[in-house]
Amino acid sequence: MEGVDENNRIVTKPSIFRGNEMGNRRALRDIRNLMGAPPYPCAVSKRPLSEKNGIDDQKPTFAGRRPMTRRFAASLASRSQHSHQEASETSEEYIIGRHKKPNLSTLNPCSSDTSLAIEVDDYTAANDLTLPMVEEIEEMGNCDLKEVEMEDLVEEPIPDIDGFDSSNPLAAVDYVEEIYSFYKRTEVAGCAHLDYMSNQFDINEKMRAILIDWLIEVHYKFELMDETLFLTVNIIDRFLSRQTVIRKKLQLVGVTAMLLACKYEEVSVPVVEDLILISDRAYTRHEVLEMESLMVNTLQFNMSVPTPYVFMRRFLKAAQSDRQLELLSFFIIELCLVEYQMLKYRPSLLAAAAIYTAQCSLKGFKLWTRISELHTSYSEEQLLECSRLMVDFHRKAGTGKLTGVHRKYSTFKFGCAAKSEAALFLFDSGI
Repeated sequence: MEGVDENNRIVTKPSIFRGNEMGNRRALRDIRNLMGAPPYPCAVSKRPLSEKNGIDDQKPTFAGRRPMTRRFAASLASRSQHSHQEASETSEEYIIGRHKKPNLSTLNPCSSDTSLAIEVDDYTAANDLTLPMVEEIEEMGNCDLKEVEMEDLVEEPIPDIDGFDSSNPLAAVDYVEEIYSFYKRTEVAGCAHLDYMSNQFDINEKMRAILIDWLIEVHYKFELMDETLFLTVNIIDRFLSRQTVIRKKLQLVGVTAMLLACKYEEVSVPVVEDLILISDRAYTRHEVLEMESLMVNTLQFNMSVPTPYVFMRRFLKAAQSDRQLELLSFFIIELCLVEYQMLKYRPSLLAAAAIYTAQCSLKGFKLWTRISELHTSYSEEQLLECSRLMVDFHRKAGTGKLTGVHRKYSTFKFGCAAKSEAALFLFDSGI
């Protein structure tokens, strides 16, 4: 090692630089030959240290840091042509199959082969191949949306008829559907036998009609609840289907049935003396109480039966009825209470048919909404037979001897519903 002269300030250099100091420097004419050289004349890309030392480790380097030799230029041209051919084959395969996506890893300029250079036009053309697929996906999505919209139009949501009564505890909104489902299952068990009059030897259908028509007037005079009237008729029919009675005891059966119904439904129950008085003292108190004991034992104390009134309240709510429709519906169904032949229909069917007939009478055309059909479980075709009988009762209500229902609904209190026109067109119309 050479010494250091403090006066001349000579610093000893390493042996790697002491030889030919200019031997490894590049000529100025070679500076611009560097591929990717910066545009500024002062920024000169230098070779890696391994090249300076004369070491060629054959490792790939970025094109911008390697001199453009003939061998390197030929290598770049060969690789670019090969990648362009692969991209073309992939594009053709994708266009034909429409199922395979192009391998973008071969088109990615940031792939593992960092010395690979592709043209911008090739890369853009390769990406353009995905546009038809995107449009098809959007069209499929639009088709799906259209199908969903069509399904929504076909399947309309069922309106909630109990929404307005959600705050009313007496409406039992939480389990009202279960209640009426139970009523529908048990209504047959609460009906009388269809031909029980054939077992009666001293009474007939006409006597029954006279009794019911008279009890409707008594019910109206005592201002009793509607539930009481329907339960009274139900008790009479069920008792007569199991027990034979003589003619002069038939009125006693009717009076006692009303007494039982009042005890079950009314808050203020008429006393026995009032019922004896209304029957023109034809019976004594002892006879009324004795008949009461016989009837409850015959019916096995079963008073909780679904009558047509129970279904009337629910079905009128589903029909979104007003006061006029409600009064006309009850007028029609009370006409059916007098008729013995209507016992062949279930209480729920009677209620639905009465509402359907009233709607046809008021509107002048057939009307049975989808909501009513869902809540009643009866179609318009199922109601037509019963409805035609009701129209006939409506037409003849003011004639004959049994006009108690017609007089009741001809008053202003009941909206003069009996004066409405009957839906006679139902006789000629077909479903």
